[in-house]
Amino acid sequence: MATYAIGDIQGCFRSLRALLDKVAFHPPADRLWLVGDLVNRGPHSLEVLRYLRDLGSSAQIVLGNHDLFLLAVAEGVLPLRPQDTIGEILAAPDRASLLSWLRHRPLHHREGPYLMVHAGLLPQWTVEEAIGYAQEVETVLTGPDYRTFLHHLFHGPPRPWSDNLHGWERLTAIARVLTKLRTCTSTGVMSNFSGPPDEAPGGFAPWFQLPHHRDQGLTLITGHWAALGLRLTQDHIALDTGCVWGKHLTAVRLEDRSIFQVACILNEGSRSIEGDSSRQPLNV
Repeated sequence: MATYAIGDIQGCFRSLRALLDKVAFHPPADRLWLVGDLVNRGPHSLEVLRYLRDLGSSAQIVLGNHDLFLLAVAEGVLPLRPQDTIGEILAAPDRASLLSWLRHRPLHHREGPYLMVHAGLLPQWTVEEAIGYAQEVETVLTGPDYRTFLHHLFHGPPRPWSDNLHGWERLTAIARVLTKLRTCTSTGVMSNFSGPPDEAPGGFAPWFQLPHHRDQGLTLITGHWAALGLRLTQDHIALDTGCVWGKHLTAVRLEDRSIFQVACILNEGSRSIEGDSSRQPLNV
């Protein structure tokens, strides 16, 4: 049995299947861990959702910012924009079951020495705190007030994280950290920067470079930051290698940290801008 952690797919279904063929993925013996951003910007988001849903327990998924964006559009919280490629999902006959399945995916997954979230953790959060915070959002996202949560997430003013936050401000601050964090200050104030880490604005640094209080021996698995690319250290595996921007889709086999990559399949990376993933839009 092997476990493959895979970076942001964003609708690049053909690239995903090519990567799974390369590693000879064999469910149910093998498992996939997906870091989120399953959909949007690539051309085959509907196929991605259907395939991963049908894998059942062979696929462990956490939600990314683009996945939350899809849920918000489906609920009328946000409009579709010209660059979005999720219209097929919204028009699909199995739309309701797909969206319900997606909404019930978590924001975190902890297993053994690994914790998987889409974006990152604030430097002042311990692992146990982060898990508790994620569970607060997961509870509301799978409950009857999820539409109200999505409205506040996408229309409410962003608040820096504080232990004193309550209500919707607290929940949306948690969700923004877990799904959008790239750079922040030592006190956890986030920026909207999405370029290369060494070009971070003054006063901000990549979240993983700041002193932290995370549990020793734990490895965090993330995606979200295409301009960062593949990063493997003892305590961090970053997997967004910009497939939708015309680059690569990456898997790491967790048992031995072997790396597998496929180049973006022709026409799936049509959102690439001269191969420069640092020029991504700042927001979903």
